[in-house]
Amino acid sequence: MKHFQKSIFHPKRYFCFMNILIIGHVWPEPHSSAAGSRMMQLIEVFLLQGWSVHFASASAKGERAENLEELGVKEHSIKINDSGFDAFLSDQQAGAKALKPKIVLFDRFMVEEQFGWRIRENCPDALCILDTEDLHGLRKARENTLKTDRPSTKTDLLNDTAKREIASIYRSDLTLVISEAEMELLKTFFGVPERLLFYLPFMVKKFSKTDMADLKSFEQRTDFMTIGNFRHLPNLDAVRYLKKEIWPLTRKRLPGAKLHIYGAYPTQEVLGFHNKKEGFLVHGYAQSAAEVIQNARICLTPVRIGAGLKGKILESMLFGTPCVTTRIGAEGMFGQLPPNGAVADNPEKLANDAVNLYTDIKSWEQAQQNGFEVINARFDRQKWMPLFVDQVKSTAENLEAHRIKNFTGAMLNHQSLQATKYMSRWIEEKNKPR
Repeated sequence: MKHFQKSIFHPKRYFCFMNILIIGHVWPEPHSSAAGSRMMQLIEVFLLQGWSVHFASASAKGERAENLEELGVKEHSIKINDSGFDAFLSDQQAGAKALKPKIVLFDRFMVEEQFGWRIRENCPDALCILDTEDLHGLRKARENTLKTDRPSTKTDLLNDTAKREIASIYRSDLTLVISEAEMELLKTFFGVPERLLFYLPFMVKKFSKTDMADLKSFEQRTDFMTIGNFRHLPNLDAVRYLKKEIWPLTRKRLPGAKLHIYGAYPTQEVLGFHNKKEGFLVHGYAQSAAEVIQNARICLTPVRIGAGLKGKILESMLFGTPCVTTRIGAEGMFGQLPPNGAVADNPEKLANDAVNLYTDIKSWEQAQQNGFEVINARFDRQKWMPLFVDQVKSTAENLEAHRIKNFTGAMLNHQSLQATKYMSRWIEEKNKPR
């Protein structure tokens, strides 16, 4: 994503010059992960307002990270447990103006835990936004039940990760939730007040008839594919599931078909799955996701764990490739609309649906059309970007009143400020050279 699309709403309507600080868990890699694409969408929203966007991260910058400076975003390397971050926020360093951000966005709850107390101490009037990416507590619950091979229960949701994440949500002024299913879970199961939450799905350009006409047809495509960053456990597990249970059943009915596996950072286990005789082909990182998805006739996404929205399913709709997935894969994607393919939860049904879509042009074309309709109805950037900006501005302009209604957050901020602050100071002192 080298150039953002032209602004879809008049920036002067919302314009108010301010510094926005995004603290990233990692540097965004939009061509490697859905999380990277999500972050770039948020950055785009802020840039379109004419705001000054700063991105900071304590992680090492990978070779596939987006060059944010080219987009007009100022990049900063920061450290955990380092008071230099305080100076970065509020002090004048070497004659430079202090950052003093008006808005701070934390990329996942772990980042809010690490840096939230410093933001609130140095910039108490800054609007603090948490982007969950997906609910990590929900993801952890599903991982635990898969490991123990048993149905999940409500007790599984009460794990330590969830407790930390919900505390972070309360400490923040506004939390972005990417899935309607997760919004419902936060409100009804965890009892988080809706005023602290904002549903913000993926935001993409609407499909036009021209876009549809440019895509490859059923006859021009062949084989199956899947794609996903292998540092993300749900993607690794999905490929294991394909290799051991789903693909053998599919291949038995379609002996000449191949399954192409793409994704950044493949493990030795994944590379070892490569087998030409079985038609199970591991390619690793794809230079162009658009090309490999559009070349395939079917996208297989048998996700058994994880949370949030699945970027690979969104991309399958964007590139007109019907998808076969699970209920967890489909969660939050389609609403009341029919999916762009099939949804099932056992290997036999997944394989059967994959074969039927692969061989039946009418079913395939209907599934493709379903995907176009889902994109336009549920992920239209022209709808979600202005709503998000309005929510940010409204919350920022009424921040004191907003915080008065969140006593639980104030209490948690008080407690965490004391505990985290002194632990961090102790670590920093301990790490100083003697």
